Order: sequence, then structure tokens, then C-alpha cells
Amino acid sequence: MSVSGSDKSVRRRVITPTSDPHNTDPLLRQRNSHLYEQNKPNGCERAFVEYNKIKWFWAPAFFGFWLLLYVAISIPACHHLPRPLTIKDEAKYPDRFIAERAENNLRQLVALGPRVVGSKENEMGAVKVLSGSVQKIRSGLGSANDIEVDVQVASGSYVHWSMINMYQSIQNIVVKVSPKNTNSTTYLLVNSHYDSVPGGPGAGDDGSMVATMMETLRVLAQSKTALKHPVVFLFNGAEENPLQASHAFITQHKWAKNCKALINLDSAGNGGREILFQSGPNHPWLMKSYRRAIKHPYASTMAEEMFQNNFIPSDTDFRIFRDHGSVPGLDMAYQYNGYVYHTRFDRAEIFPRGSFQNTGDNLLALVREIANSQELEDTSKYSEGHTVYFDVMGWFLVFYTETEGIILNVIVSLVAIGTCLYAIKLMAFNSGLKLEKLFKRVLHTFVVQLFGLMFAVAITLFLGWFMDLVHLPMSWFTHSWLILGLYFSTFLFGLAIVPAMYFHYTKEDKLPIGQRVQLLLHCHCLFLAFSTLVLTICGVRSVFVLMLSCLFYTMALIINLATKLHSKDVAWVIPHMVCFVPPFVFFAYFSHGFFVTFIPMFGRFGENVNPDLVVAVFSIAVGLLTCGFIVPVLHLFRKSKTIICALLAITLVCVIIAITPLGFPYRPETSVQRFSVLHAKRTFHDADNKIRRQESGYFIMPQDRRTYAVKHDVINMTLAQKIGDDCQKEMMCGLPLYNQRWHKTRQNTLWIPASEPLLGTVPAIKVTSKKQVSPNRIRYELQLSGPDHMALFIQPLNGAVMKDWSFHQAPLRLNFQPPYFIYFSWGVNGDPLKFWLELEKTNGDFKTPIFELGVGGHWTHHKEMLTPDFTKFLNSFPKYVDATPWPASYETWIY
Repeated sequence: MSVSGSDKSVRRRVITPTSDPHNTDPLLRQRNSHLYEQNKPNGCERAFVEYNKIKWFWAPAFFGFWLLLYVAISIPACHHLPRPLTIKDEAKYPDRFIAERAENNLRQLVALGPRVVGSKENEMGAVKVLSGSVQKIRSGLGSANDIEVDVQVASGSYVHWSMINMYQSIQNIVVKVSPKNTNSTTYLLVNSHYDSVPGGPGAGDDGSMVATMMETLRVLAQSKTALKHPVVFLFNGAEENPLQASHAFITQHKWAKNCKALINLDSAGNGGREILFQSGPNHPWLMKSYRRAIKHPYASTMAEEMFQNNFIPSDTDFRIFRDHGSVPGLDMAYQYNGYVYHTRFDRAEIFPRGSFQNTGDNLLALVREIANSQELEDTSKYSEGHTVYFDVMGWFLVFYTETEGIILNVIVSLVAIGTCLYAIKLMAFNSGLKLEKLFKRVLHTFVVQLFGLMFAVAITLFLGWFMDLVHLPMSWFTHSWLILGLYFSTFLFGLAIVPAMYFHYTKEDKLPIGQRVQLLLHCHCLFLAFSTLVLTICGVRSVFVLMLSCLFYTMALIINLATKLHSKDVAWVIPHMVCFVPPFVFFAYFSHGFFVTFIPMFGRFGENVNPDLVVAVFSIAVGLLTCGFIVPVLHLFRKSKTIICALLAITLVCVIIAITPLGFPYRPETSVQRFSVLHAKRTFHDADNKIRRQESGYFIMPQDRRTYAVKHDVINMTLAQKIGDDCQKEMMCGLPLYNQRWHKTRQNTLWIPASEPLLGTVPAIKVTSKKQVSPNRIRYELQLSGPDHMALFIQPLNGAVMKDWSFHQAPLRLNFQPPYFIYFSWGVNGDPLKFWLELEKTNGDFKTPIFELGVGGHWTHHKEMLTPDFTKFLNSFPKYVDATPWPASYETWIY
């Protein structure tokens, strides 16, 4: 008992570890004093760090830093233009491109008005203006080079998508600059088009490039230095039809077979910098020439892959030269201010003079480089495969072959994977955890990262679907900064909140938060590295962007490992941020140009596409690229979940803004809504050649998602009916479809009953001969006359099969599904089109109807034919609408 009592009286000391030196046991204080002094935070750390986390009030500065880089560096680099030279500078720079001269060329051409194929403005006015400019240049010819001029008038046809594109007597102005006394038989071809769409002045598309070519021609012609090989300047007069004049040149012109390389110049906007978005194919030497010569590089493999996979609703002559002439080349185009593309606001007054200088400097240097190159003598020797190329901030071009790209992608990905695994191993060693336990945490973190990504994708896509559901699509169309608040903030919130909740519910983890955030970054790098390998195997050249992300993260990680900062709770963030500044600035520059190009395009994507869903997808891709290695750093801040939720608050604010007038997509002249409006007459005949149906009305082709925006403004718009029922009953919906794009979207068109239009010479079909050539085959010979733009539709009936005809044979050879679509236009000669058809019936019964034939007529450049009722209807459209009108007819017969 006495022993037990003494035990109770014994005073025991329990030593509890603590980080506070004042609460440390006095016996241990002296022993640990040197450790405290070593880990004591300095003044800088005290300002930023508290309890091993960054103080919450530095979060706005963190976001502001990256936003500042975007606004101060990336955006200006994207829009930078050189100082334009004036005519006064010519004496000082006799061999330089003069922007003011190009501007004068453009104004002279645009003064003619819209230049539609078949119009006086295009076939006479433009030819006269351009021929006069060439003759003026010829009169000042230098001593080194000669000039030859040829005006080509041609007829022909080819298959454009599923349509036969047929032309008659369209024109090209072809100018060849050759060194005197040359015997070279290999030429460089430079192409642009001077025609325009109906109602459009065509300053950007493509008068600006025509003007640039003319000034480049002047400088070369007056130069005292001879070229090694001739250069052919093709001013083509029928690109908008589409692509007819380039086909006429490359298949018929006397100089075409000598053209071994191409520079194609087009536009999907009005100014800015011209982007190189197609090269080759399979001719890397052209990119080497571009890299050596170019003064202001702007090029993108990703743009090339997107264009060639039909993400962009346009086409260029480059495809014709490639497919019908096997001519490799470079395809360049303007894409800035695409809001005015193919509208009446595509004017010369808004085209920046600096854009002329930018393109002129590049084109002149590139022409000289390629025309003097050894490769042009025999381009087939240098056909070596695809290339990967991109410019860096407009400062220089990065270019390598596809094979080199594959090697680079694989090496960087494997090094990134190896470095991350080594860092994880060191983390296990430094933390005292067993390696297998740490890898279990890595697996958990990787799963959390994937769930975060999936959640971010889901809520971003949901918002895109929701905005369309509540009739608020395209609220960012004018104010593109709304995309940052609507979709980027949503995606970043989703990407951050899932790991934040994971960290919150696993607070007791032995690893400090700094190490856990590093694990999250390692997992993100591993995800990108594996994605790079997979996409490389799939042949996606644009995967270089993921490779660059892995590369710079690996560099930061190596620095942290070498300096042992990786073992610190917060200090490792400094090399991480510093190393990610260059890729962030580049990706932001790259992405800004991407959105500047695509946002205006949604105004002509058609009614079927939900633009907000597409923008949401783009935002996910760009957000992952630019911020994938930035967002995890938010978890190092105190009150990190509050900071992350602030991103969602930004989204909610932007949704509210989208509801207000500020979120209305359109503005007069600068960001318009587009409609094609035809005052049409439709006539349908039965088998007895009697009219079974006839009506007139306004045929409206919407070009974006918000057709309903004008519902309460336009006269009788509430009476508009979808044409869907007619698509079930009538061939081609019974509409005067203008081209292939209209053909694809015909079921979304609207019809409003109206008074009869004023038409010119209505298309007429005449059967000149009908004879049975065999027991089960019959032949019709016909001729078609009418306006300079017509569409012919042919539908075999009652078991008849089209076996032969005088049109292009590809649709029959490739078994195109009827009805067959033949687009026909003529330029200077409107003689009737003569053609024949041979149809077969296995039973030989030709007493029943054999085929139905429909003809659409379009008077695309006759403003004098707009009736007062039609004019009143057009004037009822809001000022923010660009309505392109013309009279049209559609008539069918059964034979």
C-alpha cells in the first residue's frame, strides 16, 4: 500500500512536440533553438506565407499576374502591325513594298461596287481597272525583267463536294514576270480573286489581296535584280462561285503546266495579319523558304488541321490547285474582323494600312525566295512528308518535319514521365513514407484529377447547353470577354473544386499540402504526357501544344529537384511559375488569335449548330492548355475553397450580363446578324405539263442560331413557316437553292407568302431531241437559257436510272444519290447551255414519267429588280441585320 501511495505522489513530465519555442520544455529549448533559427520565416516569407500556405489576400494578385501577361503581351503581339510605308518613302526604299500604293489599288477596285460573276462590274469594270494597272506597271518596266499579259476566257466543270460546278466564259487576268532572256520552264504561281459575293464590296475578301499582288508586281517589275524563275500572277475572276476561275486556269491555261509552286492569298475578314494555315502537302522545302524569307511570321499547323477537317465553313482556291493540278503551295488569308466578311460592310475604309505593309513585306520576300530557289526547278525531288510549324508571338517561326515532331513528342513525354516518377520517389524518401504507400496516394490523386477534369467538362458543356435552352446563345458575339467569365471561369472552377474537396476531407494525411499539390501537378503532367503519346500515334500534328506544356513543366521540376526546393512547402512555386510564364504567354497569344478568328464565324455557322456548346468545347481545350498547371496552385492559398468559388460567382455575374442588353449579340455595321433573303416565285408542273402549284414569297436562309431575334421586327415574320413539309413532297424542298451550302441546310429555311417578284429572263428548258437508243434506254437532248446564275436539279422517276450524260462523269461513276445538283454560271457569254441525258428503265416502259427536272434562276446583281414590297420588307429588318437580297425563281417539269 505504501509503495502504491508513493507512485501516486510521483510527478511525471509529459513531453509534447510543439512548433512554438516558448511552449517547449526548458530542458529541450536549448537543444532545439538552432533548428528553430534555421526554419524561422524571413521577412519575405512572413509577407506571403502563413501556416505553410500563401495568405488568401494574394489570390487577386495571382490571378492579376496571369491576366496582365495576357493583356499586356499576348494580345498586343497578336495584333501587332508594322509601320506602313507611304509614297513619300519610295525614294528612300525603292525595292520595298509601299502600303499606300496598295491602298490606292484597293480603293480603285472597290469603287466599282459588288463584283459578282456575270455582272458588268466584274466582267468589264474590274477587268478594265486591273488591266489598266498592269499596263501602267508595264510602262515603268525595269531592265531586269519582262512582263506578259493574258486575259483568259474559259468554260469547264468539276465536282465540288456533291455538286457539279459548271462555268461558261468566266475570266482570268494572268500576268507573267520573267527574267529577260530566260529559258526557265518552272514558274511560281501567286493567286487571289477580284470577284465578290452578291451585295458585298469585297474589300477584305479579296480586293485587299489583289491590291497587294498588284503592288508586289510593280516592285518586281521595276526591280534591277532579275528573278531566277518566272512568276505568274493570277488575278482570278470567279472564286466566289465557287472556285471556278482557279479550276479554269490550272486545267486549261497555257502556263499552268509550268507552275510548280503556289502562294494562294485569300481572306475571311478585313485586315489584321495574314495567317499561313495550309502548306504543302508533302513539300517541307516550302516551309523552309517561308522561314528564311518571312518578315512577320504568323502560321499554325493547328489551323491547317482544323481547316482540312472542315471545322471552318470556307474553302479556298488552294484546294483546286492541289487536287486538279498537283501544285504544292502555301495558303494564307486574313481572318481579323470576320464580322464583316461577306457583308455589305466589307469596305476599303476600315481596312488597316498596316495590314497591307505586313502582307506586302511577307509576300514580296516570299516570292523572291521561292522564285530564286533551287527546289523550284524540280519540286518532286523535295517531296518528303508533312510538317509541324507555328510562330512564336510573331517574332520567329518554329518548323520541323512530322518525323522530327514524332521523335520530339516521344522524347519529351518519356522524359516528363521519368522526371515525375523520380520526383515521387524522392518525395517518399523525404517524407518517410513507404514507396508503395505514396504510389497509392499518387493513384488516388490521379483519379481525383480525372474526376475534376470530367466534372469541369460536364458543367462547362451544361452551361453551353443551358444558354442555348434559355435563348441566350452568342451573348459573347460582340463582347468576347464574356467567354472568359461564362466558360473559362466555369471550367477552372470545376477543375479546382474536386481536388479542393479531396484535400478538405483528407486533412489528416501525413504529407503537407505543398507536397500534395505537387503530386496533383505531377499527375496532370503524366496525363498530358500519355495524351501526347496517344495523339502522336494517331498522327495529330497539333499535339505539339501538349508536348510544350510537358516540356516546360519538366524544366521547372528539374530546377526544383536540383535546388531541393521540391521539399519546401511553398518555395517550389517560384520556379514553377517562372518556367510557366513563356508557355502561358505563347498559349494565350495562340488562343487569342484562335478566338478572334472563330467568334465571328459563328455568325455564319447555320441554325443547326449550338454556338455556345462549341465555344464551351473550345474553352475547355484552351483552359486546360493555358491553366492546367496554374489552377492547382490555388490549393496553396488559405481559404482556397472560397477563392475557387469566386470563379463560380464570376460565371453567375456574366450570366446576368448575358440577359441584359450588353449581352445582345449584334451591333449595327460592326457585328451584324446575317440573312440571305430571296424574293422567289415557285412553279411546279405535273406530268401533263400543267401547273399544279404556283406561289410567290420570301425565301429566307438564316445563317446563325438566333433567327428568332428578328421575329417581332420584320414584316410578317410571325407568319414564317419552316420549309420542312415541302422537303418531303418536292424535289430539293422546291426551293431555288443557290449553292452547295444552301443545299446542306435547306430544311432550316423559312418561307413567307408575298407578292410576285420582278424577274428578268426566266430560265427556260427546251427539249431539242428525244429518242430511244435501245430497248431499255432513252436519250434527251436539251438546252438551258437564263440568267448568269442557275441551278439544275435532276431526279429520275419510276425506276429510271441515270446511265450517262454530258455533264461531269464523277457523280455517275461514284454513285451519287439523286437528285443531282448542277450549279451553272456564265461570265461574258450567255449562250444557252446544251446538254444531254441518257436514262435506263429495266422494263423498257417509257410511257410513264422518266425524270423530273428543276431549274433555279438567280438575279444576284440586279438591284433595280427589287420590288417596292420587297424593299419595304427588307427595310423592316433591324439595323443590326445584314440581309443579302435578290430575286429568284424555281420551276420544275416532268418528262
